[in-house]
Amino acid sequence: MKLRSAHAAGWALFDAPVHRDERGWLIEALRLDTLRAHAGAVEIVQQNLSRSRRGVLRGLHYQLGAPQGKLVQVIEGSVHDVIVDLRRGSPHFATPFAIELHADRPQMLWVPPGFAHGFLALEDSLLLYGLTQPWSAALDRAIRWDSPQLAIDWPLAGARPLLSQRDRDAPDFTQAELFRFDAATGAASAHD
Repeated sequence: MKLRSAHAAGWALFDAPVHRDERGWLIEALRLDTLRAHAGAVEIVQQNLSRSRRGVLRGLHYQLGAPQGKLVQVIEGSVHDVIVDLRRGSPHFATPFAIELHADRPQMLWVPPGFAHGFLALEDSLLLYGLTQPWSAALDRAIRWDSPQLAIDWPLAGARPLLSQRDRDAPDFTQAELFRFDAATGAASAHD
């Protein structure tokens, strides 16, 4: 696992070199020391697997009270991954960042606490998430994927995405509960 690029907002993209031979391949999926060199003293406390059919859009999701950092990797398929800085006062507040992740080009996306996360499955896909806080139904939140204020350019080519009821009913960005930004640490704190 090697740092490929880092953004001033705190997110980063890591490469996962593939070691191949006649038996198959091996990928280093997590090096905590490498992640910590960029993200600070984080711990991965929960892992989730997500399977999505082509055209499924999940998000934009985040967690208040115990903000989650996420290390996202595509195991099968490919996705158009989007993160949005929800830290009020951050220089990157309300800025969406989009990255395509592909299983055949193994990379991991670090999503810092205080960001919303979502993705569109460009083909049938399997994602692995490492989380820095356990999921809590009481703290779980969502923002509507097509909020006009965010103007996210989803590569839908005129098609309608497949959405969960939760994502269809999610509030617009203007109604979302947000985080405060600590300029000294760059951290997200209790919501406004």
